[in-house]
Amino acid sequence: MFTPRARRVKILATLGPASASLDMIRALTVAGADAFRINMSHGTPEARGALIANIRALESEIGRPLTILADLQGPKLRIGSFAGNKVTIERGGTFVLDLDATPGDVTRVELPHKELFAALSPGARLLVDDGKVVLRCTEVVPGRITCVVVTGGTLSNNKGVNVPDVVVPLPALTVKDRADLAFALDHNVDWVALSFVQRPEDVAEARALIGGKAALLAKIEKPAALDRLAEILELADAVMVARGDLGVELPPEQVPPAQKRIVAMARAMGKPVVVATQMLESMIVSPSPTRAEVSDVATAIYDGADAVMLSAESAAGAWPVEAVTMMDAIARTTEADPQYYARVHFTETATAHTTADAMSAAAAAIVKTTGAKAMACFTISGSTARRAARERAGVPILCLTPARATARRMGLVWGVHAVVTRDVAGFEEMVDKSKRMALRTQLAAGGDLLVLIAGVPFSTPGTTNVVHVVRLTGKELEGH
Repeated sequence: MFTPRARRVKILATLGPASASLDMIRALTVAGADAFRINMSHGTPEARGALIANIRALESEIGRPLTILADLQGPKLRIGSFAGNKVTIERGGTFVLDLDATPGDVTRVELPHKELFAALSPGARLLVDDGKVVLRCTEVVPGRITCVVVTGGTLSNNKGVNVPDVVVPLPALTVKDRADLAFALDHNVDWVALSFVQRPEDVAEARALIGGKAALLAKIEKPAALDRLAEILELADAVMVARGDLGVELPPEQVPPAQKRIVAMARAMGKPVVVATQMLESMIVSPSPTRAEVSDVATAIYDGADAVMLSAESAAGAWPVEAVTMMDAIARTTEADPQYYARVHFTETATAHTTADAMSAAAAAIVKTTGAKAMACFTISGSTARRAARERAGVPILCLTPARATARRMGLVWGVHAVVTRDVAGFEEMVDKSKRMALRTQLAAGGDLLVLIAGVPFSTPGTTNVVHVVRLTGKELEGH
């Protein structure tokens, strides 16, 4: 049985050309990766299918559930092409965006997104190529947007466009996204990430299409999403602080407080939260990170993030295993800080007025008072484990479930070690199995206290109503 991690925060590693083989995925898992992101913007369906097959083969090999997140591309806006492949435009000049597919020049280029022409008004900004070129709209007429160049520079073919000042009337899921989503669900991925969420309706649309076949993570990378964050979190199963596009559309100095706000609200609402983008960016080319990057990762962990993510560092970098190893080391060292749990609890997570939430809060209080070594819960849907994680009790959470899909989804949930096991028929069987699994996973030893959370009657989702404390003798595995 795979030994649980010596940390609570999870590591989400993006797979790509540098990490596609079974051997590399195994090495990343050994180094500390708990979950794997497949970027649906890149690669062929055959390549993505091979990645999923390799992860599932490794899962069977090591006997531990592994988590797969399929990240949909979303409605990315792009300019057209240029006659000479690129042009340089000067600050203070005029530049036009239109619907003419003719290759562009130094005065104009195609913007093949009709929806934008109705949404934009004078004063709105257009950020091209991650904000390297900034345009401000001065006039909009049918089929033509006239702009003044605020920040000049070189424009080349098909560069991305961000429009931070308006809610763009684009569908949450493009034709490509819908095809990629169908592929992901057919291959039984565990999480689906929805990109460029602007409003709760985007999440509702994706949730309806997913139909419960995977959990849904909303990526917060648009200022419009920040305005309706609570509503989006209410509908999503988890959220990601996607600092790439968020850092383009917001002034850089506004990204840290936005990150703090997203993490705090997600934790307060009991939804897993992932912090992503450029966490160890220099490790794409260097075997060691900068001190600032190490501090950045540690800050997210101190704030209580459920998971931290590697992007190009593990997907296309020269040091993918070293990047995961470094992130694991940062996490373990941060969590070993005597002030770690005090800092994690700077964010208040008021208990909701439900029996299940009251049981989870009580279990966390018992852990703190008694010095119990671990919590254990039986769950079918995973809601009991997520509630326990919300309390950040400071001990590992042993999640016992008969549902493999539930166990796999726990790879993005703080502190949870999931084990797939047969369901239990009665209270005493639950107690005995919890003791044995705590010993097998080495989360507790003889003489330790274990706090159990469960629902009676068993096999009924949403009935968490029991907290029970047991002491292990260390002999529970005899005869088993």
